[in-house]
Amino acid sequence: MKKGKLLHADLSQLIASLGHTDTLVIGDAGLPVPPGVRCIDLAVTRNVPRLLDVVDAVVAEMHVEKAWIAEELAQGNPGLAQALGERLPVGQPLQTEPHEALKQRSAGARVVVRTGEFTAYANIVLSSGVVF
Repeated sequence: MKKGKLLHADLSQLIASLGHTDTLVIGDAGLPVPPGVRCIDLAVTRNVPRLLDVVDAVVAEMHVEKAWIAEELAQGNPGLAQALGERLPVGQPLQTEPHEALKQRSAGARVVVRTGEFTAYANIVLSSGVVF
């Protein structure tokens, strides 16, 4: 049995396959998944699992170089935006962009991870860095 924090086999395998600048999106229950982008659907019911729980598990395994959230989240729910920023490596500021731009960015992602989060604009795009 795997010892690390992330136990989901498909998600763990996907993170292991990421290259430099590949992106992974962790989205709320309503984020549309662009055609052709793989979806790992973790949503069980309303708010299960929560976005922050999934972000914690993913960031424990993934070297994050950059991250983006929607401006609408930063303005409408600054507490969640701050909590997301605190989960990033030191020196990697959380960048914001309009929600429509974030959805366009997700079209180039390797995967969208769907959570049960029922908070508007609760989505984050993570860009993979390298560990050397």
